[in-house]
Amino acid sequence: MPEGTTDPIRAERIGLLGGTFDPPHAGHLAAALACRDALALDRLLLVVANHPWQKAPQRRISPAEDRLAMVQAAVDGVPGLEVSRMEIDRGGPSYTIETVDALRQDAADAGRPAPDVYLIVGADLVDSLPTWERVDQLRQLVTLVVVSRPRSPVPPNPAGWEVVHVDGGGVDVSSSEVRALLVAHRPVDGLLPDGVIRCIRHRGMYAVAR
Repeated sequence: MPEGTTDPIRAERIGLLGGTFDPPHAGHLAAALACRDALALDRLLLVVANHPWQKAPQRRISPAEDRLAMVQAAVDGVPGLEVSRMEIDRGGPSYTIETVDALRQDAADAGRPAPDVYLIVGADLVDSLPTWERVDQLRQLVTLVVVSRPRSPVPPNPAGWEVVHVDGGGVDVSSSEVRALLVAHRPVDGLLPDGVIRCIRHRGMYAVAR
């Protein structure tokens, strides 16, 4: 490089794994770690939804601050994984496009290039993408990362998206199954990170005694 010049600022590679996380389980953590490594991400943000508008009509959602605390417990000390409360602080329904817009605005405000955002979803969510808010704009701003799940077939790549596939690690668990076990006072060892189990007990969630 010629004397007196500087390296251009590289666009940050950010993974975006949003969700209700009610509760965050071993499958979430395995998927996050797989994507962190496979995509050489600078950061992977686990973004806790404030009001998951597609799920809220179907069942009671745990308070956002409780779900945030569980995710913090899940990733505590794990390099490259960060918990984000941006959707909680923004309030209202949680839309991924608004989170992507915020990340791009943060970079612009700091004089950095727009980040390369990798939107991470489970294979079972691909069919629902057309229902997402401002989806036509979203597909232009992110790379879609489809993470395999043991009981979900690999879906065809949705039209118009730049897509990569990542092996999710084969952890066969869902939040609904874990909630049912917790309510029934059955063991969840191995299905939840130890820190999450301690957090649930401390907060008395899912009818689990403190």
